[in-house]
Amino acid sequence: MTTLMIQGTTSDAGKSTVVAALCRWLALQGVSVAPFKPQNMALNSAVTVDGGEIGRSTALQALACGIEPHSDMNPVLLKPQTDSGAQVILRGQVHGNMGALDYHAYKAKAADSVMAAWRALSERYDVIVAEGAGSPAEINLRANDIANMGFAEAADCPVLLVGDIERGGVFAQLVGTMALLSESEQARIAGFVINRFRGDAGLLDSGLSWLTERTGKPVVGVLSYLKGLLLDAEDSVNLGGADGGGKLRVIVPRLPRISNHNDFDPLRAHPEVELRFVGEGEAIPSGDVIILPGSKSTRSDLGWLKAHGWPAAITRHLRYGGHVFGICGGFQMLGEWVADPDGLEGAPGNTEGLGWLSINTRMVSGKQLRNVTGSLRLEGPESQVPLTGYEIHNGVTTGTALNRPLAHLDGRPDGAISDDGQVMGTYVHGIFDRAEACAALLAHWGLHSHRAVDYQQHRLLQLDRLADQLEKELDTDLLRRLLKLNGETV
Repeated sequence: MTTLMIQGTTSDAGKSTVVAALCRWLALQGVSVAPFKPQNMALNSAVTVDGGEIGRSTALQALACGIEPHSDMNPVLLKPQTDSGAQVILRGQVHGNMGALDYHAYKAKAADSVMAAWRALSERYDVIVAEGAGSPAEINLRANDIANMGFAEAADCPVLLVGDIERGGVFAQLVGTMALLSESEQARIAGFVINRFRGDAGLLDSGLSWLTERTGKPVVGVLSYLKGLLLDAEDSVNLGGADGGGKLRVIVPRLPRISNHNDFDPLRAHPEVELRFVGEGEAIPSGDVIILPGSKSTRSDLGWLKAHGWPAAITRHLRYGGHVFGICGGFQMLGEWVADPDGLEGAPGNTEGLGWLSINTRMVSGKQLRNVTGSLRLEGPESQVPLTGYEIHNGVTTGTALNRPLAHLDGRPDGAISDDGQVMGTYVHGIFDRAEACAALLAHWGLHSHRAVDYQQHRLLQLDRLADQLEKELDTDLLRRLLKLNGETV
C-alpha cells in the first residue's frame, strides 16, 4: 500500500480537485485506489455505504475511484453550527458538539480515529490519495495536527503542495509555506503543483526554475484553469449563481448555515434555468421558484430569513403565482413550528415556522442517514417518476400536510405538497440529480424541457476531464514513482 498526500498553501487552493483528478487517473489505469481526508470542516456531506456521513467532496473522489463512499475515507468531519462550535462526526457517526477550543484539545484523541480509518483503508486498497485541509502552515493549529503534516508524519507519506496562481503571489505561497514547516516536514514535500493558470505556461518557465533552485523541490506541473468545470464543492465557499436569460428563474437564500448546496448544481448546469443565490444585504429579486435549502442550524437560519424580509417576499411571490420548495431544513421551515428542546442545533427552544405547510418538526437525537430510491408523486399516487437521493437530518416531522406526500421512498411517504401545488417540501438531498426527477419538478414549475442534466453522468464526464488534464500537464513519471507503480521510489 502506498499513500500520497495533497496539501495546499491555502483553503480552496485546489486540493480536492487535484485529489479527484489523481483518483480518476489511477482508476482508469486499473489501480485499486481510495481517497482519504483525515479531517474536514464542511456543511456539504454525503451518506456512505456503511450508513455514515462524510464530506461531499470525498464522496465525489470515491466516485472518481469507481467505489462506494465509506466512512473510513473521512474519519473526522466537523459541521459548523455557530461561529465557534461544530458537530463532531467520527468515522461517520455523531460524537457530539464541541466548541473550537474544546475540539482543539480533543484532537489528540481524534487522531486515533484517523489512523484506525487509514489503516482499515490500507488493507483494502493498493493506493491511498490523502487530502489535507486548509494550509499546513497554520501555526496556531500545529499542536496535535491531524489534518496535514501531523497525519503525513504519522503515515510516513510524501506530500505534493498545491498553490493557486489565480489568487496571485503563488511563488510566495509555496516558498512561504515551505519556510514555516519543520525540517522533517520540508523533506516530506516531494514537489509542487501550480493550479488554475490562464494563458501560455511558457511565461512561467523562469519562475519555475527559480522555485526549484530556491527550494530544491521539483515542479510536478502547472494545471490550466478549466472553464465550465462544475463539481461538488467541499463547503459553502463561492456560491455565485448563474446570471443570464434562463426561461425559469430560481432564487435560493444564502443561509448562514446552508448545507448541501450542491443540491442545486444540476440546476446551475441546466441551460434553461437561471439560478441565483441571494445573501445578506442583497435585494430579493423576483423569480419563478424560491427554494429554501438545507441548514445545519434550522431555527437560527429561520430567524435569519425573518430578519431579512423573506416571509413577506415569499407571501408576495405566492400571491403572484410563484412556487416555493423546501429541502430538508428548508422543508422544516415551511411548517408551523420547529422545536429543539434538547438544544441539538443550538440553544433549546421553539421557533415559529413560515406557516405554509401544516407540519411541525421536533429535533431528536439520532441522526437519520440513508440513501434512498423511490418515486415523485407530483400528480398524485398514480404518477411515478424515478427518484434517487439521500437523507441527512435530525428532525421528525408530523402534521396533516404529510397526507399528500411529494414522494414515496422505499415504500414510505416523504415530504408534502400544498393543496394548490404551489408549496412543496422534501427531506431528500440530491433530488435534482436524476434527470427524470429534475425534469418533472421543472415541468411542475412551468419549464417543460427535455434538457435536464443527468448529474451523475455529468460528474463522471467532469472527472474524466480532470484525468485527461493531469495526464497532459503533470509529470506522470514522477507521480508513478511516488506511488510506486513501477516498483520504484523517488
